Amino acid sequence: MKAVIAWLPGDGAGPEVLREARRVLDVIASEHNHEFEFIEGDIGGIAIERHGEPLPKATQDLCLKSNAVFLGTVGDPKYDHLPPGKKCENGLLDLRKLLGNYANLRPVTVFEPLVDSSPLRRDCVRGVDLVIVRELLGGIYFGAPRGIEDGHAFNTEIYSRDEVRRIARVAFKLARHRRRRVTSVDKANVLEASVLWREACTEISKQFPDVAFTNMYVDNCAMQLIAKPAQFDVILTKTKIGDILSAEASMLAGSLGLLP
Repeated sequence: MKAVIAWLPGDGAGPEVLREARRVLDVIASEHNHEFEFIEGDIGGIAIERHGEPLPKATQDLCLKSNAVFLGTVGDPKYDHLPPGKKCENGLLDLRKLLGNYANLRPVTVFEPLVDSSPLRRDCVRGVDLVIVRELLGGIYFGAPRGIEDGHAFNTEIYSRDEVRRIARVAFKLARHRRRRVTSVDKANVLEASVLWREACTEISKQFPDVAFTNMYVDNCAMQLIAKPAQFDVILTKTKIGDILSAEASMLAGSLGLLP
C-alpha cells in the first residue's frame, strides 16, 4: 500500500531537516516493505516568492488529499515588512486551521552523548526527558478581534472549555505511556482565560486518577525549566506559553536545531 506524503520544505533550515527525515523514511520503507510517494509543495517565504501568498491553494489541496504532511520551517527576515496576515508564518497558522491540528507535541530529550551541548551544567540537564503539549488552534494567536487602529494595537485571547478539555485529554493519555505526571501551565492569577484553562484541566485530571497532576504559573515554570528540568514529564499549556517555553526548553538539549 502506498502512502502519499505532502512534502513542504519551506524556508531556512527546512529543506535540510526534511532531507534527513527522508533518509529515515527511506530506511523504514526498505525494512518494512512500505511505499512512500513524496509530493512537494510550497509554503512560507518560498510560496510568497512563487505564488504571492504563504499558503497557496495548490498546497492546501495537496495537504488535504495526502496521508501525511511533513513540514520543514517557515520564515525569512526579508519578509518582515509585510503586514499581519501576509507574513510567512501565516502559512503555518493557516495550515494548522486547515488540517485541524489542535495538538502540538514538542519533546525535549537530552541524550547522553550530547549532554555537553547544553549551556547548562551536566548535572542539571542529564536525564531530562519531557514533552510540551501545546494547544494550537485557540488562544491569542487566533482570537478576534485583533488589529492596529488609531495608535492602538490589540489581540484577544479566547478559549472555550471544550477546546481546553480536548488538549488536556491528549496530555493525560500521553502521560500514561510515560512517567504519569502532567503539569498544566497558565497565568490564572491574572488572566480570566487562564482561570477557565485551569478549571477545565483540573476537571479532566479527575478522569485520569493514575496520573499525578499539578498546576504551575508560567513564570515559575520558566524558572523551574532551568533550575530543575528533570522534574517535568508532560507539560500542558496554551499556544503562546507553549511557543515560548518550548524554545526555552530547547536549550536543555543545546538548541532548537538539535531537537529533530
